[in-house]
Amino acid sequence: MGKRKTQRKNAAILDSDDDNSSESSSSTMRSDRMSVSGTEEVEFNKDSLLDEAVDALYEKRGSTREKALAVIIEAFNSNLQHQFVEKKFATLLHQCLNSIKKGSSKEISLASHTIGMLALTVGPGDNAREILEESITPLSQGFKSGSKSSKIASLLECLAIISFVGGNDPEETEKSMQIMWQLVHPKLGSNVITVKPSAAVITAVVSAWSFLLTTMDGRRLSPKLWQESITYLSSLLDKDDRSVRIAAGEALAVIFEMGSLEKFVAEAKGSNDGSVSEGNKSKGGFSHIQGLKGKILNQVRDLSVEAGGKGSAKKDLNNQRNLFKDILEFLEDGYCPETSMKIGGDSLQTSTWSQLIQLSFLRRFLSGDFTKHMQENEFLQEVFGFSPKRRNLLGSEHISNSEKRMYKSPNSVLNKARTQLLNKQRILSEGRNVGHFAVNVGDEDS
Repeated sequence: MGKRKTQRKNAAILDSDDDNSSESSSSTMRSDRMSVSGTEEVEFNKDSLLDEAVDALYEKRGSTREKALAVIIEAFNSNLQHQFVEKKFATLLHQCLNSIKKGSSKEISLASHTIGMLALTVGPGDNAREILEESITPLSQGFKSGSKSSKIASLLECLAIISFVGGNDPEETEKSMQIMWQLVHPKLGSNVITVKPSAAVITAVVSAWSFLLTTMDGRRLSPKLWQESITYLSSLLDKDDRSVRIAAGEALAVIFEMGSLEKFVAEAKGSNDGSVSEGNKSKGGFSHIQGLKGKILNQVRDLSVEAGGKGSAKKDLNNQRNLFKDILEFLEDGYCPETSMKIGGDSLQTSTWSQLIQLSFLRRFLSGDFTKHMQENEFLQEVFGFSPKRRNLLGSEHISNSEKRMYKSPNSVLNKARTQLLNKQRILSEGRNVGHFAVNVGDEDS
């Protein structure tokens, strides 16, 4: 397939609110030390704070566990917590799974994100495999325990990330994809009660499914499964919700890039030499696939030039047009869109739809801290073939003025927690015994 440089500024698949992340990370905890009053240095013991946050996951009060998870997530966003994970891996994983089993929708979302961050931190290996094996059942049950879109989306992101990192065997990844698919395309039976999924859930499912599809060998999947998925994705291109159409378009781009539809055409065409009945059946299948391919091409062409309707957001409309222009160019001429984004002083480049889907998904998951992780996470660097020339030295005592301002921000969860922890330590040093978890200060009043 050919390649062509894509320079559209509003490319839908990479458009996000964290465009400035290529310049710097939004982390609020970059160093173990910070300057106070110009000369005095205060040691910030991150391990103590994280240890107390993990301990708080045993608390009965849900709001306490939620605050603890928020602190843990911000710590993981800010730095790769390898030493902490070595000590607390099993405890953190199982407490997060307990939160998924019994917590509120908010707690489930936070716990799911924490498990995803844990998987990205440990990278491929025995720990990542354990995360996947231990989490698959609680996550599957979590999908059935409520229909709140934000919770379902968080569970889907978690399942996608842990399968991406820990799924050593294609069968494991395919199992996760089937769990996702059942949320929007369930197998009907006498005892099955289906609930129509919302547009937000459909978008989340298709995006997570596509993300895992980029890791699969299309030849392993059955033609029946491929035909079912392509037919369903084609139907989504006609939906009113633009985010659904975009997610479906991305998934179809990956499928076409894998050559799966062409494979079906060749198989159906080649099997016409069999018996008469088999030949007629294959001929019908061949005609269906050819018709489906033509239908998708027309849908993509229409969406690439769609006019904005009443109440249509211009940014969303441009995102859709640009995406489907790229897909149309790929289907007609074989050109994959090439993208480039700055990571510090280096460039991260993609030249395939699969890379683009992976980059988009991971950027959404890591949000403003994607840059920080690309600079330091060796697993992510291997995924994208990215080798930063200049690495930030972990443990360095130097901290920039901008980092000091972010670190001191009163709106930072970590800064609030740090202040409360230091207050607690000061009181304890005076012989008084209050509280046991800094982030929980004030809960007793609620």
